[in-house]
Amino acid sequence: MNDLLRNILLGLSLAAPIGPSGLAVIQNGLRHGFVRAFITGLGVTLADTTYLLLVFFGLSGLITIPLVKVLIWSLGSVVLIYLGIQSIREAFHTVDLDKAVLPVGKNPLLAGYLVNISNPIAIVWWLGVFGSLLGSSAGGSRLSALLSSSSILLGILMWHASASILSHWGKRILGGKLVQIVSGVAGLALVGFGLRFAWLAIATLIG
Repeated sequence: MNDLLRNILLGLSLAAPIGPSGLAVIQNGLRHGFVRAFITGLGVTLADTTYLLLVFFGLSGLITIPLVKVLIWSLGSVVLIYLGIQSIREAFHTVDLDKAVLPVGKNPLLAGYLVNISNPIAIVWWLGVFGSLLGSSAGGSRLSALLSSSSILLGILMWHASASILSHWGKRILGGKLVQIVSGVAGLALVGFGLRFAWLAIATLIG
């Protein structure tokens, strides 16, 4: 039970800081409601599941290769800048809060997955925290360590579900105009993250 609570708290600690993934969930909740926000959060959690499995199967050593680092930072930069620009463009569109949500033409699950799988911060977190958990589980099997540590994903999903609910109700309280402002600010923040990752890619390349 102690391990379960510890891992849930670790998941919350990964999801709680406002980063690209959290911004994507909140933005979708404010503009499109709970369902789209929750599906976005589910996509984020699936990306974290991918990281968990990569670390478990011993692929974490790839992150030490400079070229791989450059590719990771570059991919993160491209994805986040693109999503940020899309968010800024949406900020100029009037929000009708009474219309049905979840547009058919877009895939929030894929959007959530992409924004997190390309996030180097998440990669570093999983390599550090989950790698340490596996390393400290010498007394048991690796499979039992994987099953135990997978409860981290529960904490991540719990956080995104809560953010989805709060942002869904928040859009009713804030009103359409303020939702547009939030979308614009979120877009600028995503572009900022993307530019920072681009700079880290360049620094890694020339360093």
